[in-house]
Amino acid sequence: MNSSFPLKGRGAKIGIFLLIAWLSSCNTLKRVGENELLLTKNAIYTDGERVLDEDARSLIVQEPNTRVLGYPLRLNLYNLAKKDPDSTFQAWLNRKPGREERLAKLLSNKQVDALGESFLVKGYSEWLKKIGEAPVIIDTSRSRKTLQRLKTYYDSKGYFNNSTTFEIKEEKRKQRAGIDYLISLGKPYFIDSLTYSIASPAIDSIYRKNTARSFILEGKQFDFADFNSERQRLTELFRNSGVYNFQESSITYNILRDTAETRDDQQMTVELNIENLRKRGDSAITTSEYKVFSFDRINVFADYEFGDDPGSMQSTEYRNYTIYFKDKLRYKPKALTDAIFFKKDSLYRDLDRLRTYRQITNLNTFKYPNIQILEDSTQSKLISNIFLTARSKYSLGLNLDVTHSNIQRLGIGFSTSLITRNVFGGAETLSLSARGTFGLLSDTSLPEDFFSEVGADINLTFPRIWFPLPTEKVIPYYMLPQTRISAGTSFQKNIGLDKQTLNSILGYTWTPDLFRKNTLELLNILYVRNVNPDRFFNVYGSSFRQLDNIANNYEDDPALADFFEPTDDPDDLRLIIPEGTTGFTEAVIDGMVNTTREDFIDVSRIEERRDRLTENNLIFSSNYTFTKNNKSGINDNSFYQFRLKLESAGNLLSGLSYLVPFNQNDNDNLLVFGVPYSQYIKTEFDFIKHWDLSRSNVLAFRSFVGIAVPYGNSESVPFVSSYFAGGSNDNRAWFPYSLGPGRSSDINDFNEANLKLSFNLEYRFPVVGNFKGALFADAGNIWNVWDNVDDPNKTFNGFDSLADIALGTGLGLRYDFTYFVFRVDAGFKTYNPAEAPSKRWFREYNFGNAVIQIGINYPF
Repeated sequence: MNSSFPLKGRGAKIGIFLLIAWLSSCNTLKRVGENELLLTKNAIYTDGERVLDEDARSLIVQEPNTRVLGYPLRLNLYNLAKKDPDSTFQAWLNRKPGREERLAKLLSNKQVDALGESFLVKGYSEWLKKIGEAPVIIDTSRSRKTLQRLKTYYDSKGYFNNSTTFEIKEEKRKQRAGIDYLISLGKPYFIDSLTYSIASPAIDSIYRKNTARSFILEGKQFDFADFNSERQRLTELFRNSGVYNFQESSITYNILRDTAETRDDQQMTVELNIENLRKRGDSAITTSEYKVFSFDRINVFADYEFGDDPGSMQSTEYRNYTIYFKDKLRYKPKALTDAIFFKKDSLYRDLDRLRTYRQITNLNTFKYPNIQILEDSTQSKLISNIFLTARSKYSLGLNLDVTHSNIQRLGIGFSTSLITRNVFGGAETLSLSARGTFGLLSDTSLPEDFFSEVGADINLTFPRIWFPLPTEKVIPYYMLPQTRISAGTSFQKNIGLDKQTLNSILGYTWTPDLFRKNTLELLNILYVRNVNPDRFFNVYGSSFRQLDNIANNYEDDPALADFFEPTDDPDDLRLIIPEGTTGFTEAVIDGMVNTTREDFIDVSRIEERRDRLTENNLIFSSNYTFTKNNKSGINDNSFYQFRLKLESAGNLLSGLSYLVPFNQNDNDNLLVFGVPYSQYIKTEFDFIKHWDLSRSNVLAFRSFVGIAVPYGNSESVPFVSSYFAGGSNDNRAWFPYSLGPGRSSDINDFNEANLKLSFNLEYRFPVVGNFKGALFADAGNIWNVWDNVDDPNKTFNGFDSLADIALGTGLGLRYDFTYFVFRVDAGFKTYNPAEAPSKRWFREYNFGNAVIQIGINYPF
């Protein structure tokens, strides 16, 4: 949803002036005592060098008040609150004698107290204190605690002889100071030798074979983090080598320092100890050697409910698995066993357990499984019991939305879906969905202001790669393979050219791990039919105005008289849509009217664009998308993500044309079902990087490069496969489709092209509570390249065209609802390539011309 910023004129200037005056008048030291110092900054120095490491800085106990763009907003909000709001209420009671008695007659004492508690001044003060922040007064006891933390931290890095102190640095400004924490590191300690003592022979054997990747190495500086990493590595190693019950607490280290005069005082000996398994009994703790276990039996309990008696179930054997069920086995055995990575006589591996959890959950048929690992009676083999609880066979969803945009005055949308699980007994999922949007258009000049769009889809998902040839060796089941077959259709009325679409997809997805995902659409068929192509000049108003302005030069030609209609201005005529626009264009192109060369070129370009955007499209394409990221969790603010997509359209039909004779149109394009099929190749690269700057301040960057090149049966890329610029997730200083192509100024059209460059930089910071702020800069544009558009204003012509990159800057406000983020961004056109070169910078850089973009969640 987009709308223009309404702040204009004198009111905006007065409001900004009052805001600046209020911020300037706030007394930062209002709550700072006469003999107290307000903490303004902290700094850590090791041997005179400034420390920027966030791990070290996080140990500081007392941090300065938070700032928003350098201004202590929360502190000054706190200072605005009344120090003692109860006294304000008492003063109100004392203004007139007897007021308290009169209130007491009307209300009980308890109610009088409640009235005082809810009194406006107190409520306002409490709210300010809640969202504000009390001044941070320097507390030397907390500074000493910080020193203790820093000493322990650098001890863990091998600087056992470090010494710490702090200095309070008073500023020139009154009652303000910073604290410098000074650490003298001393000489670091190194690992001289590594020995080990391992109680269990099985553990000793595994350890000896896997020392190459150890984090603890001779000659390396002591670092406690290496010992934690090594403990985790060994625990994973043993648990993935058959020792299912290995305990991390069995691993300990002895660190020794030889004080003999012949030895360097900074050298240390590390002894690794791995003890036996400790078991807590009813009355004592016993120990036993760790053993390597393999599986003897694997039991799968289908349709299991909590409290069921497994002994009362029926069972069947399938490939060394025992499957238990109640009355009837509703699942194909292969569908169940393919999701389980434990194998009879194979060693236990924690990795197989994790993969089993993931794959069973990925089936979308069962709830989160319960996997039980037991030793058999001989205590030499394992038994695995896997309990599966089925999800509901059917589920129904319904959503309702109310929307408003620059196109829709009011829109009411709905969507509903019916999901059926385990359709064919192999954990397949069938989804039927329908959607619709109905409402009123913002453009009341159209004959009808009612619009509608309805659609329906059917999706069938298989939890495996559905392909004639075996694929298990290339894409094993632990990669969560899926096959999706879908078909859908949609119908529009009074939206653009009223498109009708038919779409069908055969695609595959697989995820080798949590950080990588592959998507292959082997076949994606899309048919787009424009029901009302004659409405082109009603929809693309800029193209009509350009054509009408050209036609004004020839409106006195008698041969063109039937193409015009009068307007409110008796001296002005306008082309009739569509008869006049079509007739005038044909007359110019066919040479029936004598025009200038420039007008002929412009009319030809307009007609070429109209023909391209009104033609029906048939797209047979295949595409592959690879996505990778290293985000470790929802709270990880330092990560990267990139996406690579390759798409090819029309090659299958082009190959068939050598076997099957296709019809051709007047332009020698091959036709399928009477429609020229599209042929192009397309590639996209999208890269995102986030940096955590500290204290919830994040710098986010995104770059996008995309190009689609037509060839063979096409001279241009279809509208649905082209690029546009502007919008809440792109360049926020422009509305969607309003930027570009290049330096053209068709700002009222749905502008699109086949080359796009986009770069975004955003600084995100906390404001108050769940409110977050942002400063951003968006750069980019779209161009036509290697297609049938030859307008130099719209085409990419080498490095010189980079001067057409538009720049939008602005600020935003977000509210974090935990599950999603609601955001409002105000974008300003900083550099507009559509303007004359001398007017491109800061031409409309004011609140009156700001563009407001509203979105859900962060744009990248």
